[in-house]
Amino acid sequence: QRVDLISVINSAIESVKPTAKAKQIHLTSVLDPLAGPVSGDPARLQQILWNLLTNALKFTQKEGRVHVVLERVNSQLEISVHDNGRGIAPDFLPYVFHRFRQADASTTREQRGLGLGLAIVKNLTELHGGSVSAKSPGPNKGSTFIVALPMVMNVEADPNRRHPRMVSQELFAETLHLDGVRVLAVDDEADARHLIKRILSG
Repeated sequence: QRVDLISVINSAIESVKPTAKAKQIHLTSVLDPLAGPVSGDPARLQQILWNLLTNALKFTQKEGRVHVVLERVNSQLEISVHDNGRGIAPDFLPYVFHRFRQADASTTREQRGLGLGLAIVKNLTELHGGSVSAKSPGPNKGSTFIVALPMVMNVEADPNRRHPRMVSQELFAETLHLDGVRVLAVDDEADARHLIKRILSG
C-alpha cells in the first residue's frame, strides 16, 4: 500500500525514545515533508527503522548522538541513520549485513544478540525493491546506514504497472491461510521479542 515514510519513521523514533533517554543519547531527525510516499508494508518498513535505530543506540556511548534524515534523491527516498558511536572496522564493513556475523564474536563481548538485525534490514529492504548500505570512517568514529526505497510511481500514467515481486506476493497471499498456526519466537533481547510478538500478532 502507499506508505508515508514520515509517519513510519516518527513511530519508530517514539518506540526507541525510552532507550535513548536511559543512555542520555541525543536523538534527532530531519524529515523532508515533500519526500512523497513509497509502496510497501508499513509494519515491515517500521521494523527496518526500528532495527537500525536500536542498533545505533546499542553501539553509541552514553551522551552520544543518533540522527535520522529522510530526503528525496532522484527517484528514490533515502533514510539515513547516523551515529557517533563505536563505528565499524574497514575489514568488517563488507560483512555487516551477513547473518550471524559480528565484529566482536567473543563470549565476553559487551553487546548480546545473534547478529541478525542488519541481515533482516537488508532482506526487508530488498523485498521492497530498495537497497541498504553502510559507511564508517573506522572504529570509534561513528557509522551511517542508508536505506534507499523507490518512490511510488505515477499510477495515472500506467495503472496496470506493478513491481513483479508485489504481484507474486499478492497471488501467494490469496491462498495462504495461517488460522490456528502457533509460532515460537526465540530471542535473547526483550525488545526484539516484544517487536516480533507485535508483528506476528498483527
